[in-house]
Amino acid sequence: MSEILNIRQRSEKEEEERLSPYAAKSRDAKRERLEEECPIRTKYQRDRDRILHSKPFRRLKHKTQVYIAPTGDHYRTRMTHSLEVSQICRTIARGLKLNEDLIEAIALGHDVGHTPFGHVGEEALRQIIGHFEHNEQSIRILTVLAQEGLGLNLTESVLDGILHHTGVGIPKTPEGQIVKTGDRIAYLCHDYDDALRAGLLTQSDLPERVKRRLGVKPSDMITTMVVDMIEASSGQDQIRQSVEINHAMQEFRQFMFERVYNSQNLREERRKGQYIIQALYEYYTQDFSKLPQNFLIWAGGNKTIAVVDYISGLTDNYAIDLFQNLFVPRK
Repeated sequence: MSEILNIRQRSEKEEEERLSPYAAKSRDAKRERLEEECPIRTKYQRDRDRILHSKPFRRLKHKTQVYIAPTGDHYRTRMTHSLEVSQICRTIARGLKLNEDLIEAIALGHDVGHTPFGHVGEEALRQIIGHFEHNEQSIRILTVLAQEGLGLNLTESVLDGILHHTGVGIPKTPEGQIVKTGDRIAYLCHDYDDALRAGLLTQSDLPERVKRRLGVKPSDMITTMVVDMIEASSGQDQIRQSVEINHAMQEFRQFMFERVYNSQNLREERRKGQYIIQALYEYYTQDFSKLPQNFLIWAGGNKTIAVVDYISGLTDNYAIDLFQNLFVPRK
């Protein structure tokens, strides 16, 4: 057993020797509840594995990224998005000698709180209850709902990176900061790639500065932004982009919102997704006995939270099937 114990200790020692002084070290990571250390894996490696093997992560394979119920198997889902974020951010972390295990845990868990139908579902719940943010729901899932109400007891650094991967907050660790920008790099480039495949865009549609600074191929765009982040952040205690690339990326993002995310071509399917979320919410708030009772327990008896927890955790397919079973007459 002493030889096995040396595996984790050896990994922790290697982190101290190999990683940047700015890197988050797994030996220093803290959890809300103390637990016996794994003899083989560091704390961040355990967090990554807990997320990867959890039900909320598995559900991401049937949750919308941009296209609701797309025809074809090659469009991104929330799961493939999370994997692409992980790959991009680990490459940046490797270039800066930061902690790849922490990066991977944050990246894999950052979107588990997303609703069915992507941001359409998120906006539907926000309109109903007044406040709903998928990053906050990710934290609730990972700390309360996962593992049948026990939570995963993840480290503070992982939870901080997930909570602040979007919005105005800045993650405390450079690893979390990488995911905050790397998430944007990933979704812009792969959503652009999917838009090309769907015929919504052509490469010539891109703004001139985007083409000139970032390129027109998704792989070239990713490489340009990754290299820029490594160069701009090298030797720094904060993760940065060059002004030039940041401006091009902001213009790229504005272009994607105008031409893809808010596209008239996608509006009808999104309207349907929003309607399903609204209908399910009304159904369960009118008759709480139909709601799986564990959700009331996990919500401490708060019925609104229980309904939101249940609906936000549904996959696209399950939400559609549930709607049909509840509201559509059988043939």
